[in-house]
Amino acid sequence: MNEALKQSIRFRCRKMEIPLVGIADAFRWEEPPFQPWMPEAFYPRSIFPEAVSVIVIGLPVSLPALETSPSILYRELYSTVNALLDQHTYRLAEFLTSQGYPSVFIPRDGYGSIEVLLKNPVAFFSHRHAAYLAGLGNFGVNNMILTPEYGPRVRFGSVLTSADLPPDLVREDQLCIRCMQCVEMCPSSALEKEDYPEGTTDKHACASWSADLNRRYIAPCGICIKVCPVGEDRKRYGREDVSVYAERNTDPCLHRAWDHVRRYGGK
Repeated sequence: MNEALKQSIRFRCRKMEIPLVGIADAFRWEEPPFQPWMPEAFYPRSIFPEAVSVIVIGLPVSLPALETSPSILYRELYSTVNALLDQHTYRLAEFLTSQGYPSVFIPRDGYGSIEVLLKNPVAFFSHRHAAYLAGLGNFGVNNMILTPEYGPRVRFGSVLTSADLPPDLVREDQLCIRCMQCVEMCPSSALEKEDYPEGTTDKHACASWSADLNRRYIAPCGICIKVCPVGEDRKRYGREDVSVYAERNTDPCLHRAWDHVRRYGGK
């Protein structure tokens, strides 16, 4: 395994201001850590047969902008983070290829539009599962990956590479505290109270709600990641009390600010 190359990748990520980086052995997909698991067609080596390692990067979703969701502000933040993920993973893949390790970046979303998801609510590759297998976090009741640093307020991108890199350990501690805030506040009632993967998301309900928001130019929704109390970012912004999202009298100033943003830029 190439430890020096791994450190070079981490150095490049630091220079690009990427706070979360993890590496998974591409063969980990072939030993499912829980059931039900994805079909073999979704494994890294089914998509890129040369894959030996999977590099996963994570960029945070800024909590103050997310708190206005659904809004044009969160929509633009989401688009910006997506664009950066594609650029960063593209650059990493090209660097590795230039060093003699053929690699390919996987775009952050594997579908063309929300309308497509209404018909087939599955992407060709799961960055969430890749992030889990790369040790960056684990699944919460909201079916998202929770991280110690940002809770579920992270977007992930992946690189499939032929480089044999030392993998990171999969996290064994459970980060989700089962507070059920995500279940109770989901506007489309798409979440169940059971842990992932038993408690699955009603993908059609979620996609239908997102499609409606998209027609109003204020998609995505983001409620289930906004209300999650897990993550060091909540302390940095002084948002440990998540009741502020449900109770307007908890902090009227915040609600006035959020209402102002929501009045503009969408339908």
